[in-house]
Amino acid sequence: MTAIDPGRTVAVVGTGTMGQGIAQVALLAGHPVRLYDAAPGRAAEAAKAVSDRLLRLAEKGRLAADRLEPALERLQPADGLAELADAALVIEAIVEQLDAKQQLFTALEAVVDDACVLATNTSSLPVTAVAAPLRRPGRCLGLHFFNPAPLLPLVEVVRGHATDDTVATAAQDLMTAWGKTPVRCADTPGFLVNRLARPFYAEAFRVYEEGAADPATIDAVLRECGGFAMGPFELTDLIGQDVNNAVTHSVYEAFFHDPKFRPSLAQQRLVQAGLLGRKSGRGWYDHGAGAPRPGPATAAPCAPPDTVGRHGDLPAGAAGLLPMIEEAGIEVVPGDRAPAPADGGIVLPGGTRLALTDGRAATGTHRPGPLITFDLALDYRACTRIALAASDTVPPADLAAATGLFQALGKQVSVIGDVPGMIVARTVAQLADFAEDAAGRGVASREDVDTAMRLGVNYPRGPLEWGAAVGHAWLGRFLRNMDEEYPGGRYAACQSLRRRAAADEGLVQS
Repeated sequence: MTAIDPGRTVAVVGTGTMGQGIAQVALLAGHPVRLYDAAPGRAAEAAKAVSDRLLRLAEKGRLAADRLEPALERLQPADGLAELADAALVIEAIVEQLDAKQQLFTALEAVVDDACVLATNTSSLPVTAVAAPLRRPGRCLGLHFFNPAPLLPLVEVVRGHATDDTVATAAQDLMTAWGKTPVRCADTPGFLVNRLARPFYAEAFRVYEEGAADPATIDAVLRECGGFAMGPFELTDLIGQDVNNAVTHSVYEAFFHDPKFRPSLAQQRLVQAGLLGRKSGRGWYDHGAGAPRPGPATAAPCAPPDTVGRHGDLPAGAAGLLPMIEEAGIEVVPGDRAPAPADGGIVLPGGTRLALTDGRAATGTHRPGPLITFDLALDYRACTRIALAASDTVPPADLAAATGLFQALGKQVSVIGDVPGMIVARTVAQLADFAEDAAGRGVASREDVDTAMRLGVNYPRGPLEWGAAVGHAWLGRFLRNMDEEYPGGRYAACQSLRRRAAADEGLVQS
């Protein structure tokens, strides 16, 4: 199959927000577009809505006048499927029900020619199952656009079990021609973005369920320390708790209740209570008119220590802290080297050690002496907040000194409960592990995995790139420790990550 010519007709079935957005993208790419909806009159209403949006873009100078009229002339509503007979591509964006999609594509096969590509915009149903009843299942694939389709660049090009490789390649080329950034992936539950994003929500919800921090603090730490655009509590309030919870349950069921994808009981209770987020007026936060937005827990100003000791080397993810401490005018006194870089840290004047979290709680028989752990940051120089967790034996004066130390570096400090892995570190470790698993299983290329997560959910760094930055050996140790703290398999590192960690540690040839 060759690429679809820009002069060929693209049909969009389903005229909700997503269908209209896809139609607009195809229209501005130069295609004649036909809109169809099973509800009488809906297609004409949708065509008018798309036309009105194009007119507004032209009024704002975002669409050239010489492109407006031709685009409006190429847009037509259809009263029946028979009017889609000349389509080279049909994209459906109807209800997320398998039988409805199967029935639609079966009916379309009786109308369009054998070269027409049939694409589903499903975000949760298996493309393989959608195509199963077709006479020619090789023509069917997934084109998963993200909402709003005219603005977001990512499109997941999903190859079902029977999809012809030439069809997937032609669709990928077409999405590039439309100005999108396509990523190619296998037909796996959640595809790429919805599969790999689960830990971003799940780990935050678990920290909350364990009472280590409130939603506002967790959101602030992930934003201001981790570099994420939004925290998971505010983001799921925006998405809708019912929608986000349904996706999590769908992926969990599709992976046969793998503990890595286990849903959150706290979120389930929100849904059962009808607290769905912005659309219901309340979710994790109160969105009522005039309702105050709770702020994160932030420590009061404390005096920094004059000197700190250096105990070995900090892990790669936090190595830049020591120069920052010296630049702040705090003397770093060399001490004995630690037996391994994983045990490196900073010693406060009172004797308490300050170290990057390694996936274990600060309190425990395996951690001799008082210990304060700090969270992983995307960039310790640029971040504006840090989280600290203290073991039970840390004197209040040493916790104050640790707080003052980070405040002297220009950071706000949130002291959270002593939870294994803290907030950012456990989130990043799980994201990296999920990404390594997908790449290792051939779900998508390593480049497409990172591209999908940067563009699809606006992560500050691709999870594979982030994993390489903090070090696979560190990630491997971190997840081993988390797996010991929480037995059951949720934090067991995937085979791909374990191999990379072993290579980094010199246990096998890289």
